[in-house]
Amino acid sequence: MDLHLDGRTALVTGGDSGIGLATARLLLEEGARVVLTDVDAGRLDAAAASLGPAVADRVLTVAADLRDRAAAERVVAAAQERFGTVDVLVHAAGITGAQGLFHEIDESGWRETVEVDLFAAVHTTRAVLDGMRRQGWGRVVMVASEDAVQPYPDELPYCVAKAGILALVKGLSKTYASEGVLVNAVSPAFIATPMTDAMMAKRAEEEGTDVEGAIRSFLQEERPGMELGRRGRPEEVAAVIAFLVSERASFVNGSNYRVDSGSVQTI
Repeated sequence: MDLHLDGRTALVTGGDSGIGLATARLLLEEGARVVLTDVDAGRLDAAAASLGPAVADRVLTVAADLRDRAAAERVVAAAQERFGTVDVLVHAAGITGAQGLFHEIDESGWRETVEVDLFAAVHTTRAVLDGMRRQGWGRVVMVASEDAVQPYPDELPYCVAKAGILALVKGLSKTYASEGVLVNAVSPAFIATPMTDAMMAKRAEEEGTDVEGAIRSFLQEERPGMELGRRGRPEEVAAVIAFLVSERASFVNGSNYRVDSGSVQTI
């Protein structure tokens, strides 16, 4: 399917690995130009190199901490200087954040998680929005989570931040669709990314097993609704994102697409 992305420029946050990098790869295959941003310049450069020399002229990397609004603005300015415009924002940056029961998590844990998982999305969207409105065309997709609608007691800061992402998406979709800017969310569950790798390594250590054993026990005990019985692949999420940022999704706005193997226990 031709997604009509030739010549479009996509800014992908969290672009050095996981869902962000998989999405960048797919958008490049569809003819788009891609700006990758994340906090670590070295990892960004490695990610860009992994995309191959054939697309090097369509890839820009800009290291930034998007908790800082000025940093987000610098990323967008660099993208505009190189490619002229930012047509698409894929906000995939995020952290697991502070974990534990509510009474065990201090204020600093809450603040860091919400700043990374929610405020970074606010800052980046603000930075791209004016350009999208001026040209009368834009696509914004934010990566939320199953946790946004099905919160888990041991990771409430993350759940709250991702619920905020869904509210942000819905509000933006109602505000700017008439100007050609469509905003949607994708909610994965337990995807094979560095973030869940770290979670499973920690679980394996606690359980005295290997990572594969930790994954099996996590699925059985914590995510029994994931009917396929495995972690998802980043490219499976990227496929949905690529559709949503394309011209093929020209009547999709304010939606939340779950890519979760059935984890959420409701339709």
